[in-house]
Amino acid sequence: MEQQAEKVLQTEGTVECEVCLTEIPESGAKNAEAKDYVRHFCGLECYQKWEQNKTQIESK
Repeated sequence: MEQQAEKVLQTEGTVECEVCLTEIPESGAKNAEAKDYVRHFCGLECYQKWEQNKTQIESK
């Protein structure tokens, strides 16, 4: 399974998760679009952590 994941990363563009910095294939990345950029997340858990931190910062 690990070899298969490496092949996908080699043949496809990759991005880093905004939260944990894991390198992931672009096709598997979840994203949140902002006005001038796109943030990528490796999954729902990292997206929720980012969203929670963003909300806390905005409420200060």
